[in-house]
Amino acid sequence: MTVTRSQPLTLEQFLQQCPEDGRYELVNGELVRILATRQHEDVADFIAKRFDREVDRLGLNYKVSGRIVLATQTAAGVEQGRFPDVSVVDLEQWRANRRAYNALREPIQLAVEVVSTNWEDDYIDKLDEYCRLGINEYWIVDYLALGSRRYLGNPKQPSVLVYTIHDDGQYAMERFQGGDRIRSTTFPELTLSMDDILQS
Repeated sequence: MTVTRSQPLTLEQFLQQCPEDGRYELVNGELVRILATRQHEDVADFIAKRFDREVDRLGLNYKVSGRIVLATQTAAGVEQGRFPDVSVVDLEQWRANRRAYNALREPIQLAVEVVSTNWEDDYIDKLDEYCRLGINEYWIVDYLALGSRRYLGNPKQPSVLVYTIHDDGQYAMERFQGGDRIRSTTFPELTLSMDDILQS
């Protein structure tokens, strides 16, 4: 659902006016509701719980959340408000201004997007915006194999694409399918595969 307005919303207006009855993003000045199936939510929750376990097990200095809004920017300089399915943020960054309602403007450690029918948003728009922001690691979890063969192979298979930022500021991608152990720079000891996610 898109709510149309005569004037584009700024990020600050979006944060002030965003309804509390669901998840919304600011896309090209418009308030866009993010609708997810129960299966989508289950996949996101499963990943967040696995991340949380690693944080607790290893005593890592991270907060894992599904309620963080990120201030990103398009190539044309348009400010967006993105709401990853799972975010991993450094605790010091999170606690720097705990009373704030605003979006995080600094790069977080890891963002996860679980793919829905609007898969191009995750594979193209958010990939570019998250790279531009400097997010260290970005996962695209395509459990329904909705993306193109370019990303998922031929025949298409459910996949996790892990993008890791390099010194040149660009992402390098690895694809994980089936029982492949997903390699993460944020959680190097994590034991997780696409098969595990599909069974969640």
